[in-house]
Amino acid sequence: MVSATLVKPVVLPAPARVAFDNAPEVLEALWRSLGTEPVELDLGPCVEFDSSLVGVMLELLRRAAARGQTLRFGNPGANLRKLAKLYGAEEILLGNRD
Repeated sequence: MVSATLVKPVVLPAPARVAFDNAPEVLEALWRSLGTEPVELDLGPCVEFDSSLVGVMLELLRRAAARGQTLRFGNPGANLRKLAKLYGAEEILLGNRD
């Protein structure tokens, strides 16, 4: 019998601010820091953001999936949930979390 080993994701903090003017730099910096292990990006520290954050999250998820990497987003605040829902991306980005 083969037992499945659960790999605990590496938790990385999101930057405090993600907006239109710094989104490309944030995207590339986060991408470089992801490595290849399963990752949870902790969104709790991100307190100042606009819709660019949703775009950054979607692109990180796309890139991670392309190389077979597991990426989750943890600690989304209520405003980020509302924004993701507005864009129809809540399920893709945040799943069914209460």
